[in-house]
Amino acid sequence: MAYFDAASAAPLHPVARQALQASLDEGWADPARLYKEGRRARLLLDAAREAAAEAVGCRPDELSFTSSGTRAVHTGVAGALAGRRRAGRHLIVSAVEHSSVLHSAEAHEAEGGTVTQVAVDRAGRVTAASYAEALRPDTALACLQSANHEVGTAQPVAEVAEVCRAAGVPLLVDAAQSLGWGPVDGNWSLLAASAHKWGGPSGVGLLAVRKGVRFSVRGPVDERESGRAAGFENIPAIVAAAASLRAVRAEAAAEAVRLRELTERIRARVPRLVPDVEVVGDPVHRLPGIVTFSCLYVDGEALLHELDREGFSVSSGSSCTSSTLTPSHVLKAMGVLSEGNVRVSLPPGTPQEDVERFLEVLPGAVAGVREKLGAPAPAAQVLQEEVVVDSLGKRCPIPVIELAKVFGDVPVGGTVRVLSDDEAARLDIPAWCEMRGQEYVGEEPADRGTAYLIRRVS
Repeated sequence: MAYFDAASAAPLHPVARQALQASLDEGWADPARLYKEGRRARLLLDAAREAAAEAVGCRPDELSFTSSGTRAVHTGVAGALAGRRRAGRHLIVSAVEHSSVLHSAEAHEAEGGTVTQVAVDRAGRVTAASYAEALRPDTALACLQSANHEVGTAQPVAEVAEVCRAAGVPLLVDAAQSLGWGPVDGNWSLLAASAHKWGGPSGVGLLAVRKGVRFSVRGPVDERESGRAAGFENIPAIVAAAASLRAVRAEAAAEAVRLRELTERIRARVPRLVPDVEVVGDPVHRLPGIVTFSCLYVDGEALLHELDREGFSVSSGSSCTSSTLTPSHVLKAMGVLSEGNVRVSLPPGTPQEDVERFLEVLPGAVAGVREKLGAPAPAAQVLQEEVVVDSLGKRCPIPVIELAKVFGDVPVGGTVRVLSDDEAARLDIPAWCEMRGQEYVGEEPADRGTAYLIRRVS
C-alpha cells in the first residue's frame, strides 16, 4: 500500500517512536513538582521546548505546547483578539485558510466582531497588497497560513508580515504544513503548528507568541504552559514531537529536492496521461511533496475508491467526498475545477517506484470511473496532441528517423514522445531539435529505457 496523504498526517517518524518509548519511563511525573521524578520530567519538558523553539525561530519562553494544532490556532486567535480588544474587533484571514482559522473567525463574528476574507488568485496565492487593502484602523489581528494544506501553494508570509507590522497589527501564521521543511520567514507575531504533520505523534501542537504581542487567554487559566494550555502536559508525546521535528529538519534539504522531482513528474505527466485534467496550485511557490489535480467527468469519491483498490491512499477536495456536498472552500476560492479532485501528498522516503506505479494506474482508474458514469469520450484532437514513438531495442539513427517520420503529423503545440533505450538518443534527439528549430522539452524515466519529449513550435 502506498500512503500518499501525508498532508493529513505524516507517518510516525522513527525518531519520534524512539523518543516516545524512551521518555515513557522518565517523563511520567508532574514537572511542576520538586522531587526527583518531577525534576526529571521538567528536564525533558524544558529540553523539548528549547529544541522546538530553535526550530520555530523563537525564544523558549515564547513557545507553549498545546493538545493539537487546532487548539493552538483557536487559542492564538482568541488570545490575540482579546489582547487587542481596545484596538478594535476586526480580523483578517485569507479565503484559503485551514478550517481551524475559519472556525475561529466564525466564532469571532458570532460575538460581534467583523472579518475580512482576502481573496487569492487562481494559483491559491494572496498578495501583500491585498492584505494592505484589508487593513483598517480597528484591525486587531491578521492570519495567514505559510502554505496551503490542499494544493501546496506557499504564501508570501514575509511580505505580508511587513505590511502588518507597519500598521501595528500582529500576524498569526498557521505553519502546520510547512514547519517540518523549515522555519517561517518574516516578522510574524504568533505561530501555530501541529506535530502529526511532520511525523510526530498526534495530540501535540505548538503556539508561539512573541514578546511584545498583547495576548489575553480566554477561558479558565492554570499555571501550566504560561496559562495558554491548561492541563497536565503529555511529556512523552511532547518529547517525541520535538525530537522528530529536529530529525525531519536535518533531512529536509535533501528530501525536499527528491520530493519536488517526484511531484513535478506527476504535475507534468498527469495532463498528458489523462485527458480533461486541471493541475491546480502555484507551479513555483509550493511545498515539496504536494500535488493536486482535478479530473472532469469524474466522481471524486469513486476515483478515491478505485485508487484505494489499486493500493494508493490519497485524499480529495471534491464535493462528492464530503458530508456537506459542497466543494472544498480552497478550490472554490481559487476558482478551479473541483470535481474528480485528487490530492497527492508524498511523505518523506516515498520510493520513486510508487510514483511511477501511480502514474501507470491513474489513467485506467479515471477511465473506469468515467465509463461507469457514462461520461463523453475525449475529443479526437486531444489524442492527436501527442504521438508516442516506440523505438525500444533500436539503435542510432533509427530513433531519430522514426521521430522525423511522425513529426509532420503533430499540430503546432503538440508533442512527440520517443521511447528509446539507446544512449545515443540522449544526444541525437536534442541535436535534431536544435537543427530543426523545434523545442526539446527534456527526458523522463520510462518503464523501459527513457522517454524523450519534443514539442512542435513551427
